[in-house]
Amino acid sequence: MEKNEYIQIHTFLLHLKKYLEDMVENNGGVEFNKYITLNITPNMLYKSKREHKLAIFTLSEGIGLLLSNNKCPGLEKISYRLGQITKLIMTDKEKERIMF
Repeated sequence: MEKNEYIQIHTFLLHLKKYLEDMVENNGGVEFNKYITLNITPNMLYKSKREHKLAIFTLSEGIGLLLSNNKCPGLEKISYRLGQITKLIMTDKEKERIMF
């Protein structure tokens, strides 16, 4: 994939996050703490392709957690697997900063 395609997916997932948070009335839940700590947004074009890919998986993990915590059963495994993939993409420095 090209970097701009990752940025488009990242943008879509961020819009989906906001929509789902409004839908389930989740204001600042813990599901997106890792994504927020990453501090990578779609409009940060200077970030690398790998960093946007990491943000996509981290954001997807948070979306899965949000849905599984709000009566959408079966998404725990998906969220867990996305978390594992996220760890594979992270550098050691990012792991130290994000993992709590």
